[in-house]
This record gives sequence, structure tokens and C-alpha cells, in this order.
Amino acid sequence: MLTMREQWWRSQPRARIICPMEEAIRRAFSESIRAKEQFLADHEANLAKVARLMADAIQQGHKVLLFGNGGSAADAQHIAAEFTNRFMIERRPLAALALTTDTSALTAIGNDYGFDEIFSKQIEALGQAGDVAIAISTSGGSKNVMRAIDACAEVGLFVIGLTGGDGGKMRDQVDFLLNVSATTEVARIQECHILASHVLCDLVDRHLFPAQYEEGSRG
Repeated sequence: MLTMREQWWRSQPRARIICPMEEAIRRAFSESIRAKEQFLADHEANLAKVARLMADAIQQGHKVLLFGNGGSAADAQHIAAEFTNRFMIERRPLAALALTTDTSALTAIGNDYGFDEIFSKQIEALGQAGDVAIAISTSGGSKNVMRAIDACAEVGLFVIGLTGGDGGKMRDQVDFLLNVSATTEVARIQECHILASHVLCDLVDRHLFPAQYEEGSRG
């Protein structure tokens, strides 16, 4: 006897299912590649400058603070973990903190002051002049991210903006804008953001721990 799954598959017109799916797969990969290639053309030099800024800040005893909403919150936590644990080499932990993880702080601030303040008040509490903030918003206009950027300016943090399209409201409010100019599609923007963030992790490590890379090249 056929299972329900087998009955379903046998009832489907396979050409109509598989061909559009394959087209969707190819389109997603093609658009992601195109967005990444354009991002590289736009921001290769800025990525190197941002990595140097982050490495210098960490070396001087400062930290990296990251924040964003939804998928961008997940990216903030992901990248913070790459610094506090390790990326690709064995090295000491580096100071980085995602402002998206403390549910007590997020809910207290959200309840008492509103969702727009959930990151800005943490910047005011935890940020110090010379720290580096990575503000992530695919639209470039998330209210709580923009409020946090304002707070960064007041405290004296350097701000890196990860966004898409033309940069939105974030464009003129950050020290370095890393926008995915080829698209406004959220998924493609987020794919570029995580690649760019991994590149920054690698470059910061190369600045701070060159000996490990020299040993690897000799091996």
C-alpha cells in the first residue's frame, strides 16, 4: 500500500512542479551572486578600512556592539559569537556584544519606554567613546536602529551601517555605510551582510594575530 506521501507525489504533474522550482533555485543563486559581486565592487576598500578600525579599537581595549531586528538580530548574535569565541584561528576571545539577547533588558525598556528605545538605552548604558557599533537594518530605516545610531553619536562610538538599496535613512548617519546596492530584497541583502561580516572577522584576526596566519602559510 502506498503511503500518503507516495500517493501525493504520484498525483503531481512533475514537469509543472520541478521546472518552476529549478528556475526559482537558479534565480536565487544568480541574484545572490550578482548582489555579492556588486557589493565587492562598491565596498572592497571600505571593508579594509572598517576592519582596521575594529582591530585598532579592540587592541585599545574597546569593544564591538551589534544590533538589529529579526534576521538582522540573528546576524548580530552570530557575529558577536565569532569574536567572543573564535572565527578560523585559535586566538584569545575578543570583546563583542549583541544588544539583542538580554530579554530582561529588552522587555523592560520596551515596556517602560517603547520598542524604539530598546537598543539606544543599552548603548547609553554599555557604550563608551571609542567603541565600534555595527547597526544592521536591511531597509536602512528601522526606528530602533536609527535611535541607537543617534545614541552612538552622543556617546562617541564609531558606527558601521549594514543595509541595502541606497542606504535609506542610515546613509548619512554612519561613519561607514556598507549597503547592498544591487537589491532591496531582504533575503539577498542578508546573505551579503553575513558574508561581509565574516570577511570583517577574518580581517580583524589578520590584523591582531598575524603570526597565526604566517604559521599557517608556512605549514
